[in-house]
Amino acid sequence: MSEPTDTPQTWLTRYLPYRRQAEIGFWVAVLSIHMLFNSITAWIDLRTAPFVQPLIWELSSALTVGVLIPALLAFERRFPLRWDTLRRHLPWHLAGTLVFCAVHVLVMMALRKAAYAMAGASYHFGNWATVLAYEYLKDVRSYVLILCAVLSYRLLLLRLQGEARVLDAPETAAGAEPAVPPARPERFLVRKLRKEFLIAATDIEWLQAQGNYIGIHVNGHDYLLRSTLADFLGQLDPARFVQVHRSYAANLDRVAEIEPLDSGDARLRMKDGSQVPCSRRYRAALGGS
Repeated sequence: MSEPTDTPQTWLTRYLPYRRQAEIGFWVAVLSIHMLFNSITAWIDLRTAPFVQPLIWELSSALTVGVLIPALLAFERRFPLRWDTLRRHLPWHLAGTLVFCAVHVLVMMALRKAAYAMAGASYHFGNWATVLAYEYLKDVRSYVLILCAVLSYRLLLLRLQGEARVLDAPETAAGAEPAVPPARPERFLVRKLRKEFLIAATDIEWLQAQGNYIGIHVNGHDYLLRSTLADFLGQLDPARFVQVHRSYAANLDRVAEIEPLDSGDARLRMKDGSQVPCSRRYRAALGGS
């Protein structure tokens, strides 16, 4: 069943090639605006202090948080916050707020001391216990807001991009012999923008690991399925689907051309025009090409 054309899908298709740049730009913009507003507010409160002083304070804090955001996202991928994992992983994130605050304060103070020293002055941060308690209250809020923004953004992309799952085995009538599940799934159910449709396993062109999901590329569209690449490949026909990269697998029936590279790696040109990287350690899976 072909997927109907829709405006959100068109927007998503244009957005995905620039997703990485957009995500980095978002955090740079958010931290810059937050830094500027806080600097102006602190400067107004101090009245007699030069503007550069609160600017140094807020800039050092924003730079440190910016460095910590990728680490926080990696930590959330390791301990994902979902309903089924909340009780098990929430204590890890409570401990994570302590580490987040400690690193934030240490790096922020080091940057402030260095900036003041370059200006021929000295920076005094006061009592450590008071500073840590004050900063922890702010850092817990920052930690939660960052995670809320990331999880909301991820949910939005999931709704737009579509989520696939293996079809459930058919239920058997009472007293009847249970149906033997197929060795490998033949079709997948995709939910997207309140619509449902089926895709055949043989229509999958290539797969890409994406954190807690794998991206399934089918007829120019990408859908997400919650699984690891290795686990999902174990459900597909090994004569057809092979891993060609640490993060990619390809349907050999959909490979149009193998382009060797000087590094020893290769590039797979698929019949739909897309390209898939192939590292040299996996090239043997292509039949010795």
